[in-house]
Amino acid sequence: MTFPPQIICMQLPSGFRAFLHRLRTAGIEPSDNEELRLQKSLLFFISGLISLAASIWLFVYWAVGPELSVSLPFILQVIVALNLVIYACWGQLDLFRMLLLLILLFFPFTAQWALGGFVAASGLALWGMLSPICALLVLGMRESIPWFAAYLILTLATGAADYALVHLGTAPPEIPRDFSALFFALNFAMLSSMIYYFLRFATQERSRVQALLEEAHARLEAEQLRSEHLLLNVLPETVALRLKRAEQGIADGYPEVAVMFVDIVRFTELAAGREAQSVFALLNHVFSHFDDLAEKHGLEKIKTIGDAYMVAGGLDDRLDDPCAAMAELALDMRAWLAEDNAHHDRDLQIRIGIATGPVVAGVVGRRKFIYDLWGDTVNLASRITGESLPGVIQCDSATFSRLKYRFLFEDPVTLRLKGKGMVSVWRLLGPAPQAAPAMRFTTLDIDVGDGT
Repeated sequence: MTFPPQIICMQLPSGFRAFLHRLRTAGIEPSDNEELRLQKSLLFFISGLISLAASIWLFVYWAVGPELSVSLPFILQVIVALNLVIYACWGQLDLFRMLLLLILLFFPFTAQWALGGFVAASGLALWGMLSPICALLVLGMRESIPWFAAYLILTLATGAADYALVHLGTAPPEIPRDFSALFFALNFAMLSSMIYYFLRFATQERSRVQALLEEAHARLEAEQLRSEHLLLNVLPETVALRLKRAEQGIADGYPEVAVMFVDIVRFTELAAGREAQSVFALLNHVFSHFDDLAEKHGLEKIKTIGDAYMVAGGLDDRLDDPCAAMAELALDMRAWLAEDNAHHDRDLQIRIGIATGPVVAGVVGRRKFIYDLWGDTVNLASRITGESLPGVIQCDSATFSRLKYRFLFEDPVTLRLKGKGMVSVWRLLGPAPQAAPAMRFTTLDIDVGDGT
């Protein structure tokens, strides 16, 4: 009876499973960042290449070299394997990295000394160059300097020792010229291949990491654009930019701003017999189209309060005449709602009030903040909206004085408003023809009580 590898692995001791896991994954853990993953991959890759090179040495030296040469690549394989086993058992990356760099640095020189020098060993010390190259890739530029300096010192010391031995008359072991040439070619070819594939692997891994970083950067930019879009849906663009700069206490005074409130008539009664989802769908349908119209006319939606909709114009330099844009928006809202009612076979009506004058605008709160307007102009627009009739657009005297030559108005009426006393308002009818008739001013005293 055979068991799947997963079941066999589960039956092994936990320590041995961890050992196998590190060998199988190059010791990479899910919590490792990309730089650490790259270091571990490179260290395992160079260990594998060194083992492969030692195997080739072992075969070639066994076939054509002296008996002493056979033991050197075998010893190298054992040392590299032990270093991997130590890391797989205890997971000490710093120790694994240090031991590998020391192996790469000292073993080529030790082998060359054992074989009798540069010529006898066919330049075996050149393999020591892998140590500073590996240090450069896994430690960094500054940390690799001591390893390169150590390589240069060992190279110069070995050359000086060979020079001294020659002058002392101590001859190195005799190695046939053809064997020496073969080993020179093998060492240069294998070392060049090792460095090339080592650097190629490092370049591929860094390219992969760079691609991941670029992908993450693209996602971050997309999320930033999404956040900015959401912020611009809540705040005017100029205010959003100031808030992104962490500016505190954003509040500004404006001498002339057109403010409009739109109120749905008898909405409470209409919503009483509807389900919550139906009420929301209706409000969202109407106010979403109002949003589109406000954006079309370059005006700033401020907020919705229940079934009331608030818009302002003149908070930035986009419009030359915010009052005219506000009047056109009010007429478009009323016209669109009439068409929408006919399409859906319903009788939804709005009343609108517009006032023009000074306001204070700013951001309130630190959490779930809101951009809002304050001042007598805002209160006046709200109150003349509440005292308006269904389908009527009412404007205060300041708005009328700015629009009277470009729009048609009914004769004014006088309302008694709470906190304001007697106030004259004009009902906006539509755009004026080329030559607007002179308008007659009469006062109709209507007492509507305190109002809200």
